[in-house]
Amino acid sequence: MADSGDPDFEVQLAHRGRWAFDVDFRKEGVPGCVMDEPAPLGDQTGPDAARTLAAAVGDCLSASLLFCLRKFDREPEGLETAVRGFMTRNERGHLRVGSLEVTLRLRGLEVDTKVRRCTELFEEHCPVTSSVRQGIPVRVTVTDEKGSPLA
Repeated sequence: MADSGDPDFEVQLAHRGRWAFDVDFRKEGVPGCVMDEPAPLGDQTGPDAARTLAAAVGDCLSASLLFCLRKFDREPEGLETAVRGFMTRNERGHLRVGSLEVTLRLRGLEVDTKVRRCTELFEEHCPVTSSVRQGIPVRVTVTDEKGSPLA
């Protein structure tokens, strides 16, 4: 994929006031949202950019894991994903997302060799996490419903 020519997707933001922006995902049927900074800077009328980044990583990993499981005819009763973000400051004192920790918790699924195989494969099929990892460490753990790691 080249970085020029027609884009694969487009998102537009329009300033709505103070630190808030209306986000238009430019896709039919996909509702927009509001993004805002947390207090005291903003009014916290929507998620901030760091939380949106964490949600994108969590969503992509969750979808990738489900895709793999379904390919092997495995359907969990539930999948809960938690993403913890850790902020840090760089050498110039600027705030950065320092790292992300993602835990995907499968419920109601018998763990067998195919499920374990998916836990080994799914991360490399998530384009968002693979891209983010080029600059931010992302640690991923898949657990069963009791919280025990599967890998």
